Amino acid sequence: MKDYRALLAGKNLSYFIKTYGCQMNERDSEKMAGLLEQIGFSAAQSAESADIVIYNTCCVRESAEDKVFGHLSREKSAKAQRQFILAIGGCMPQQAEMAELLREKHKYADIVFGTGNRHRLPEFLWRVIENGERVIDISEGENLPEITDIPVTTREFPHKAGVNIMYGCDNFCSFCIVPHVRGREKSRAVADILAEIRALAEDGVREIMLLGQNVNSYAGDSSGFPELLRLAHEIDGIRRIRFMTSHPKDFSDELISAVKKLPKVCKHVHLPLQSGSTRVLADMNRRYTKEEYLVLAEKLHTAGIAVTTDIIVGYPGETDSDFEDTLDVVRRVKFAGAFTFIYSKRSGTPAAERTDLIPRKVANERFDRLTAALYPIMTARNEAKIGRAIEVMTESAGEYQYKARSDDNTLVHFSAEAAFSPGDIVPVKIETAKTFYVSGRAL
Repeated sequence: MKDYRALLAGKNLSYFIKTYGCQMNERDSEKMAGLLEQIGFSAAQSAESADIVIYNTCCVRESAEDKVFGHLSREKSAKAQRQFILAIGGCMPQQAEMAELLREKHKYADIVFGTGNRHRLPEFLWRVIENGERVIDISEGENLPEITDIPVTTREFPHKAGVNIMYGCDNFCSFCIVPHVRGREKSRAVADILAEIRALAEDGVREIMLLGQNVNSYAGDSSGFPELLRLAHEIDGIRRIRFMTSHPKDFSDELISAVKKLPKVCKHVHLPLQSGSTRVLADMNRRYTKEEYLVLAEKLHTAGIAVTTDIIVGYPGETDSDFEDTLDVVRRVKFAGAFTFIYSKRSGTPAAERTDLIPRKVANERFDRLTAALYPIMTARNEAKIGRAIEVMTESAGEYQYKARSDDNTLVHFSAEAAFSPGDIVPVKIETAKTFYVSGRAL
């Protein structure tokens, strides 16, 4: 077999990666960057100056696909002005209909690849550069190959990194395309995960985010997720441990106890609700009820753990009563934050076959009512922090103006007379609060 990395080494090409979607996609982009830098390629400051432009795409919602196509139209014009390689990867091409659209309607794309074969990017580039091929190579969604883990050399924040603990998803929620484009659940070996975390700590990383479509169903080497948290907690150099995303049906009392008792594990859980209606939750194949979610949220709050969530409005068949149930959960749980969406049809999912669609005007009205209920709650939670001193981890700095995150994932802006670096832990007294962040001064 050809060593495509060796063949490409020394060509001194530059690359630019545009990432759409979740933390998993961000981590995939970091791995592709690491792969390219291993063979001597360098990161370009913009797509306009790159020899290779890669779109790492998301297909979870129609809006993400629309953004990609909007940018692709500009790349088509750019290719008429200069020579560069355009590659489209990630979740969008993993859908059969989308792969065919990219193949036939976007022929200016030199490479189209999926979620399971990004480790073959050097091969694809070689085939374009040396043979003048157009490469279309998509792995089957149900049988994605094992992922080859690639060292990451470039991160947005040098002090923190994502660590994949598993890939794929077995839940098959009726609205969700993820299992179809990322395959079935595969947990990584505990030893491999811990070795990666140790290497990151040695490289200066202070915060890790354990990543999976459903981290609390992790089952590597017969170890569950709480045990993995305990093992990661023992690694020197790591100051904070976060994880995303959790499924309510798999969130055990043992996991709540681990989050509460392990000092390095941040006291924040992202727990997608999707709907507050038990009837709609059953339609979504979420496998929990409104009442079960409320009990779990109360346990988390009692343990001192902040809860953020995802909520969909306008799911097919959602009634006014169903939506009122969602508002009821919002008011009772008092979420620290929420990603809110209007239902987006995804071809290939069971919900896409539904005919009882909600009129857009009704969905928009419900969305507005949802945010009107959420935002005052979020503001009040932040206002309760005024006058308190909290520890934050610095993320970025301006002229003695800093952005940071608290243990419970609150975004904190603060000023200071001293100089701080990303990863520094700083005590900050909170002075003002807004809906999405708080501000203060370093003590």
